[in-house]
Parts: sequence; C-alpha cells; structure tokens
Amino acid sequence: MLELQRTIDKPVSLSGVGLHTGTSSTITFKPAPENYGIKFVRVDIGGRPEIPANVDYVVDISRGTTLGLGDAKVHTVEHVLAAIVGLQIDNIIIEMDGIEPPIGDGSSLPFVELLDKAGFVTQNTPKDYLVIDQTVMHNDEKNQVDIVALPLDGYRITVMIDYQNPALGSQHSGMFDLEKEFVSEFAPARTFCFLSEVEALSDAGLIKGGNIDNAIVIVDHEIDKSGLDHLQNKLGIEHELAVSSEGYLNNNKLRYRNEPARHKVLDMLGDLALIGVPIKAQILAARPGHKANIEFAKKIRALYQQKKFVKKYQFVKKEGVVFDINAIQRILPHRYPFLLVDKITELEMDKRVVGVKCVTINEPFFQGHFPGQPVMPGVLIIEAMAQTSGILLLNSFLDPENHLVFFMSINNAKFRKPVMPGDELVMEAELIGRKSKYFSLKGTAYVNNTVVAEAEFMAAIVDREGKKSNNS
Repeated sequence: MLELQRTIDKPVSLSGVGLHTGTSSTITFKPAPENYGIKFVRVDIGGRPEIPANVDYVVDISRGTTLGLGDAKVHTVEHVLAAIVGLQIDNIIIEMDGIEPPIGDGSSLPFVELLDKAGFVTQNTPKDYLVIDQTVMHNDEKNQVDIVALPLDGYRITVMIDYQNPALGSQHSGMFDLEKEFVSEFAPARTFCFLSEVEALSDAGLIKGGNIDNAIVIVDHEIDKSGLDHLQNKLGIEHELAVSSEGYLNNNKLRYRNEPARHKVLDMLGDLALIGVPIKAQILAARPGHKANIEFAKKIRALYQQKKFVKKYQFVKKEGVVFDINAIQRILPHRYPFLLVDKITELEMDKRVVGVKCVTINEPFFQGHFPGQPVMPGVLIIEAMAQTSGILLLNSFLDPENHLVFFMSINNAKFRKPVMPGDELVMEAELIGRKSKYFSLKGTAYVNNTVVAEAEFMAAIVDREGKKSNNS
C-alpha cells in the first residue's frame, strides 16, 4: 500500500444518467491539496456547497448511499468512492451539476478509466492510515448480517452473500491485494438485483435510470411473454425483453462467475471510504448491504476519532491506561486541590468512560472531613464523576482545550457506602442523551466493584472565555 498521499494530475469529466433518480449530470474530478480529503461539490446550487465523503453526512441508505448537507444531496456515491479508494487517491474534488453521478455500466470501471486518464500525483504528506489493532464487530441478527474487522498490515475484504434465493445461491469473493486486484478483478463488477425486486423498486420511485445494460437482473421466478412486455412498458425500455438460458434478463452474460459477490466487495470499498481515512485491516462480511456497511463504518470512524483524540494528549503509550495524569491536565482545566481523577482506563467515543481516583490520607479535605474518621465528601465523589464525564464529552470536539463543561443539574444522587483513605475510586460515566451541545449522563462510582455512589447529570459545553470554538 502507498505511504504518501496522492491526488490526480488534471481535471476530467463524465456525463450520464443516474441509476435511481434518472436525472442527467456531469461529474468532474479535480486535483486537491494535501489533507483535503474527498469532497463532493454541488456546482448547480448557490454557494457551491461541499459535502465531505464522511459517514457523518450519510442521510439515506434505502438502496444506495446518499450524502447530504442541508438541502444539498448526492445520491448513490458508492461506485464513485470505490474507484477513488481502489486507486488509493486521498485528496480529490468531485464537482457535480446534478443530484446523482452517472451510472455508466453499473460498475466502478467508467470512473476508474476516467481517473486513470487524469493521471496521479504523489504528494509530500504521509497517508493517515487507521491501523485496526483490535477486533471490531457489527451484527444484525434479524437480517443475518455479520461484519468484522481484524488487525492486518494491509487491506483485504472477503464477502459471502446468501439471500436464500436459489436463483443466485451462495457466493463468496475476496480482494487480497488492493493494488494488484482492484482494477482488473473488482472495478468491472456490475450492480445486480432480482427480477422480483424490479417492480417494487420502480414503484418506490427508484431505478429511473436503470436498464438491462447497467444492471444484472437475476430472474428468480417464472415470467411469460406478457409479463415481460408489461415490465418493458413499466420501465420504459425500448427493446424487447427476454430471459437468457443462464437466467438473466436478455443476453446479459456475467463478467465473472461470482460477479454479484464481487460487486458487494465493490460496494463495501465505497461505503467504507466514508470512514474518512484509509485503513489497514482484514474485513470479513456475511450478507452485507448499505445499511450494515454504514453502521460498521460509523463504528470504525468512532475508533479513528478516539485514537486521534488519545494520540493528541497521551504522548507515552501505557499498558491499561488511556490517559495518565499528564494527559488529563492537558484536557481538563482543573488543578490542585480540585483535580479529582488520576487516570482514564477505558474510553468509548461518545458512549462511556472509566476513570480512577486513588484516595489517600494526603487529600486536603480529610483535615476537616472528619478529624479522626476521614471520609471523602459525597459532593467531591460527584465532582470526580463529573470530571470523568467531562473527558468523555470533550472528546466530541476537535479542540477540547478551548472548551469547558458546565454541569447544569444533578439528579437522583445516591451515596451507598463511605469512601476512605486507601480506597481506589473507580468512576464510570455513560452518555445517555445528546442535543446539540447539551448532554445527559449517568455516573456510577465503585470501590472494590461495589457501588458507593451514583447520579445523573445534565451538562453543556461552552467556549472558554476569550476562545472561539472551531465547531461553532
């Protein structure tokens, strides 16, 4: 895999009709500077809104992957993104004068050939690889979908599909070398659907630009001449429809024996591009689809954001520690005698955090609470949970050093057992709700795995005085 970022050498364009909307558009790829990333630009809308190719901007996955920002949307981006990732392009501007890229032949090949024509430029900045160093899983039991990412110094995707439809059966495919295999073995794999889905998709207002030349239609039920004529009229197809001996509409022969499975690999490449950075991992997927791909991409992106956040403040990696006291002081404004968390041992981005306070007799509050029988004040246990919560909340911002967490309310506070010198106070905070910059959390404190205190918090994140938020 390449080590330096790259973009294209010159602008190139392609025009055509979108698969689902049926609208005409021109897509133009342009070079972009280092660290720009991948962005769609709707040049037909006032202000030329830019939509980052980022899972946070996914607004619909009903049949393809749709990105949106405000009123600006781009439908069915997965084939375009697969071409970009497959060619290991990091920085590129994608201008569009319509709502959906041209479908071409239903694969990524037209975009690959266009980008290859543009040529490539190696840039000076190293790629920002997300190296998967732990198992990440997504499971949808209802739809029998499983996706897992495993550590690997490379990028591999293996897919198994089985939709319990005998017309297709079970298929699998795997891409083991992106650089050697993508262009010849996966980019040409076309989108597919079952004949039983075609009318439903049409009734739902989709596949307006679809035809038997840009999609493989697998015939999964008996259909006579009158049924084919009806379908031809419904879809507005000019030439007569027929079923081939291989079980496809017309004579649309497969490019590969397992072309549907290869196309699912292609879709995954495109959808996982929305993580926002290139990854090094082995991906194993059973029965993936756009919904599952996007949910999985969200998990991986959260892992990337967490790693980026940790790396920014924890300079020395330590076993069993996410943030040591030095890192905590880089994040929180609290100082002696009011810094009440010594280390962070667990952190799940936007979900939960676990912090530790080692309680000693040297705590200044023990001088008066209580002489001869030292007990940690309950209000300070609450404060310690709140500070731990603050680290969880501040990781939602790119510049936590410019923000403060103000707690607005404390509810249902309960104190179960006293905390005394020598105790290791373990504090867990879980995010249970969010609205803009306002958060709801549940905090629980333990000593020796026994609950000693619990409370619910409401908090707001505000700019530090004299600081302007980069997120406002």
